[in-house]
Parts: sequence; C-alpha cells; structure tokens
Amino acid sequence: MSAVISVRVPKWLKEKLERYGVDIAGIIRRRLLEEIERIEEKELEEILDFLKVGLKNRINPYELAKLIDEERKRR
Repeated sequence: MSAVISVRVPKWLKEKLERYGVDIAGIIRRRLLEEIERIEEKELEEILDFLKVGLKNRINPYELAKLIDEERKRR
C-alpha cells in the first residue's frame, strides 16, 4: 500500500521539468529514501557513540567493527 504526498512548486518549475521529461515522482521517491538512510545512519552513529562510552575498554574495537560490517551486509 502507498500514501500520497503533495508538494506545491512554482508553475514555471513544473513546466520546465515536464518539458525536459524529468521523472518528478521518481526523483522525489529516491530523495526521500536517501533522507531516511541519512537519518537512520545518524541515529546508528549516536547509538554506537553511546555504546562506545559505556563499553570503553570492555570490547575489542576490531570485534566491534566486525559486528558492524556483518550488520551492514544483512541490509
């Protein structure tokens, strides 16, 4: 299922985009996905920073890097 999102842009901009055959919906979808990835990456960095402080000298940094790599490969 999907949801509809509306955006208001100047008429001249929409006309130019259509004239050049730009896939407006596709661009917006990709940009929104990129933004979600950026937000989630930032959130993950904050969690890792918190864990880093809490686990200082308790975990091998190489082991942590290995765990992060494994998590990224699962995506």
